[in-house]
Amino acid sequence: MIEKKTLENGVRIVVEKIPTVRSVSLGIWIGAGSRHEAKGNNGISHFIEHMMFKGTEKLTAKQIAETFDSIGGQINALTSKEYTCYYAKVIDDHFDLAIEVLADMFFNSKFDEADIDKERGVVLEELSMYEDTPDDLVHDLIGQASFGEHPLGSTILGTREVLHNLNREMIVNYISENYTANNIVITIAGNVNDSVFEKVASLFSSLKGERPKPSKNEISLLKNKVVLNKKTEQAHICLANNGYAVGDKSMYTLAIINNILGGSMSSRLFQEIREQRGLAYSVYSYHSAFYDNGMYVSYLGTSPKHVKEAIEVITSIYKDLHNNGISKEELNKAKEQLKGMLMLSLESTTSRMNRLGKNELLLEKQIDLDETIAKINEVTLEHAKDVCNQVFKDKSTIAAIGPFDDIDYN
Repeated sequence: MIEKKTLENGVRIVVEKIPTVRSVSLGIWIGAGSRHEAKGNNGISHFIEHMMFKGTEKLTAKQIAETFDSIGGQINALTSKEYTCYYAKVIDDHFDLAIEVLADMFFNSKFDEADIDKERGVVLEELSMYEDTPDDLVHDLIGQASFGEHPLGSTILGTREVLHNLNREMIVNYISENYTANNIVITIAGNVNDSVFEKVASLFSSLKGERPKPSKNEISLLKNKVVLNKKTEQAHICLANNGYAVGDKSMYTLAIINNILGGSMSSRLFQEIREQRGLAYSVYSYHSAFYDNGMYVSYLGTSPKHVKEAIEVITSIYKDLHNNGISKEELNKAKEQLKGMLMLSLESTTSRMNRLGKNELLLEKQIDLDETIAKINEVTLEHAKDVCNQVFKDKSTIAAIGPFDDIDYN
């Protein structure tokens, strides 16, 4: 059962009670990510995520870690293009302690200048590690190629230049503008009772501030080709097409098509590129849905000498989907697979907590499992054909990393 309460200051609390488990997952979600940054502070959302773990007025960084280690719990955070989340998972007996520590970090982090300098080095090393991982880096590259100067084209980690210039004043200002009461969602999933609402309210009722809702700015992906010359053994390729915004009715249809195209081991991409031709070890597809836009991406890593053939295979599969859609057998199989994957994922309290947070932040409503399954079941072959026509009608944007200056893609 999912319950929601909104405090007088605008903070939203969403709780899913699961009395059959002994764990509780909880998260503080902020509607602030890399798309809310400017060029001069790109990467600050992620940097603040790091700094929240560096100590408060009451707890040092080591004490925060020891608190959760001592109870067998977990604490972590993540930053995306549209949100930041600080989350924990503990056994139900330790919920109060977990939410108190998270609230202390949220309200009372010191952002000490010496800690900022040290963490700057950590994040710069993280950026170097990322740049040394081309199968990750190429996904940033396809975002930049697809969105250009639009904020969705910005990287989450930011740039070295910005990271060197970040200071305490910038951090405090960004928090005051974005970590506002109406921009905060607190989600809890697990073995809890009604007292959790009172507990959260006691900690977060004092939060003030209001950030205007972002306007929707739907844009089409740019048709670019971006190539990064890098001495790698493999070439890493991403092709991108227009997708759908969060909440679009075609999202369910595209999820089914994605399963058929590259979302499983029986998918067309996996079977043709890996099993039949032996061109790649890793090949898959995914859909990134944002507040007002979407991007559909296929990825593969292959030998530089096979790039041309691999791209031709992907584009030929796209063309077939555009012209012919999918079969009834594929549709039915993908529906069952998608429903099964969804149900299995929801056996985790962390997955349920994440689902609550994303739905509330991006959709401002909750969609329960029965409604989701009903939406999947409603997808028809005609729906699938319409979506294939829309998504695969245009030439793809392409990003590539490998030991070359250009690739053959006309």
